[in-house]
Amino acid sequence: MTELGPVAWPPAPIRTERLVLREPEARDRAAFIELFASPEVGTYLGGPRPRDELERAVPEVPGRRPGLFVIALDGAMIGMITLDRRDAERPGHVRPDAGEAELGYMLLPEAWGRGYAAEACAAALDWFADTLPGEPVVLCTQTANDRSMRLAAKLGFTEVAQFEDFGAEQWFGVWSSVTPSG
Repeated sequence: MTELGPVAWPPAPIRTERLVLREPEARDRAAFIELFASPEVGTYLGGPRPRDELERAVPEVPGRRPGLFVIALDGAMIGMITLDRRDAERPGHVRPDAGEAELGYMLLPEAWGRGYAAEACAAALDWFADTLPGEPVVLCTQTANDRSMRLAAKLGFTEVAQFEDFGAEQWFGVWSSVTPSG
């Protein structure tokens, strides 16, 4: 996993109380298309993508790459989590050399409001902390995205900055598994 460092990929599935974080499979293709075509999901992500374009572009086994977990409930995909290195050209960094790991997540609207995002993201952050101890993780979301702002706070992200990007006010925060000594 060159994007995040010396990490064997894919890891064993990560199990939480209700969910499994796993590598994408062919059976997830329809859910990936639904996720990217959803007007609700696309509200703060530049809008939905055309379904016909997605039908042509999404491979048989979508999203199979280091850093991408499918969030599965009872075997069915309800969303995804990504851990990628933040592009150095983008605003918002906590390291002088940039390249921090950035948490991203998208869930199908029918999975919203049940705590699945918090449960899945906390499990992914725990995995990351065990795999790359001491590495910070950043998160960027539109300030207008109330749900995402609440999730960032619940997960323990702390604000570093706010700035304009993609034509909207962005909130940028950092999470670290390192506990300050007191």
